[in-house]
Amino acid sequence: MPLSATDLSRTIDAFVASFNHPDLDRVMSMFAEDARYLPGRGPELRGLAAIRAAFSPQFAGRYGALTFDVYDQVIDETRSRATIRWVCRLDLTGEHGRRAIPPLRWFARLRYGGRMQWHGLDVFHFDPAGKITGKFTYATFRLPLWERAH
Repeated sequence: MPLSATDLSRTIDAFVASFNHPDLDRVMSMFAEDARYLPGRGPELRGLAAIRAAFSPQFAGRYGALTFDVYDQVIDETRSRATIRWVCRLDLTGEHGRRAIPPLRWFARLRYGGRMQWHGLDVFHFDPAGKITGKFTYATFRLPLWERAH
C-alpha cells in the first residue's frame, strides 16, 4: 500500500524537527540503508555511514546553531516524494559560536553580526516502508547570497 500524503508530511516534519533540536541518531533512523544524499554542493553520497559523516559536523555545532524553517511542502503521494522549500538560519553568537570553525565564526560576526541565513529546497524520495531513499538539496550557499538573518 502506498504511503499517504499525511505519512510523508509527518516524516518530513519529524526530519526537520530532528535537525532543529539536533538529534543525529533520529535523523539517521529515517534513512534507508542504501540512501543517497546530494548535498548543496559536492558529490552525491551513498549509504548510512557516508550520510552520517556528512551530517556529523553540523550536529556537533561546527557551523554554529542551524535551524530550518519550512515555507512550503509539496507532497507527491503517487510517487512517494516530497519537496520542501526552506530558510536555514545560522547563529554563531554566544554559546552557539564556541564550537564553530573559527574562520566561519569570525567571518559571520564581522559581515553578518553572527547571524545569517540562506534559502534552499530538498527533494525527498521514500521507499514503501517510509524510509528516505534520496535527499537532494539545492541551496544558495555561495556568497554574496547569504544574508543577515532577521
